[in-house]
Amino acid sequence: MSIVLRIEEESEHREIENLTREAFWDKYKPGCSEHLVAHNLRLSGGFIQELDYVACAENKLVGNIMYSKGRVIDGGSVYAGVICLGPVSVLPEYQNRGIGSLLIRETIAKARALHYRGIFLYGDSHYYPRFGFVNAEKYGLQTGEGDNGDYFMALELSAGSLSGIRGKCMDDPAFHVNEAELVEFEKQFPHKEKHVTPTQLWKEE
Repeated sequence: MSIVLRIEEESEHREIENLTREAFWDKYKPGCSEHLVAHNLRLSGGFIQELDYVACAENKLVGNIMYSKGRVIDGGSVYAGVICLGPVSVLPEYQNRGIGSLLIRETIAKARALHYRGIFLYGDSHYYPRFGFVNAEKYGLQTGEGDNGDYFMALELSAGSLSGIRGKCMDDPAFHVNEAELVEFEKQFPHKEKHVTPTQLWKEE
């Protein structure tokens, strides 16, 4: 199967939102909110268009990856040049074929060429280390709530690029979903039943 990676086009926004919905539906909780995150990220000043890539296969869109600008705050100091990865979405029928990996590797290389200092994310600690991500605590970084855990990871984009940066990583407000907004947004999509599922590990996409 041939996979083509390219920048997302504006006309594809709704298709990608539906793709994201399909990718995350019932994956970690009944229904999902990632399609609203994708929608709101595009409206955000922190959205990075140059890293908004899609994967195409068999004449259709099958995957997408997004990035947004973050900040690291340490007391009165604010550090820029650090970005947040996610969401990464692959249609269920195309998962476990390495498409997510292609998107991640391609965009990490692009982010490095754009001279960003580093990337942070919230994800599967068994999946993302293959791309060079490590526990963000190694770099003295915490979540915006001041926490840390195996799920919170970071990647230097050049040797020592995260040296001297310590503090809380603040992600884009688009990641903090308003439930009432989600209910209204969900009305724009075909009806899907929600199911209560057990907590699942992040799957390799």
